[in-house]
Amino acid sequence: MMWKIKSSDKKKVDRFGITIDQVELPNGEEKTFSYLDFAKGVCILPITNDHEVVCLKQYRHAVNSWQWELPAGMIDSEGELPLDVAKRELEEETGYVAEHWLELGSFYPSPGSTTEEIFLFAAAGLTPTEQKLEASEQIELHYLQMEELKELVIKGEFMHGAGLAAILRYKFMTD
Repeated sequence: MMWKIKSSDKKKVDRFGITIDQVELPNGEEKTFSYLDFAKGVCILPITNDHEVVCLKQYRHAVNSWQWELPAGMIDSEGELPLDVAKRELEEETGYVAEHWLELGSFYPSPGSTTEEIFLFAAAGLTPTEQKLEASEQIELHYLQMEELKELVIKGEFMHGAGLAAILRYKFMTD
């Protein structure tokens, strides 16, 4: 049996779409489901020639604090390839371009409440260019050994979901 959408109402609030569906469940019961329609995104695990990870410390207004993160961003245009967005975001946020890219797959950060899908990459062979931050971005660059990053993750100080997913996928794919 399938879930049947009886009606669907879509609204736009700033950069978020909100969908409210009236659904008939396989058992015949009706239920309302609402979720955010959110752009797809990318997250990059950048590794220097000295085997350090380029991490960001970025102010995040939604949680009113500075957060440890990996470079990441939204796919702005239909048809834009995730790898192209990852290359752009890496350069804009860190001031590096990468020679080698490893695709780490994608994941859904919160499939119960949003349509967002994030594509993960590892980048190596980094060459410095120029950081190009947006006016709303306050970013500090930090170079951490993988062991230091692991400690931040274990202590619960590195809480960036996409970054955690990228680290996990990278470790599982390369161990």
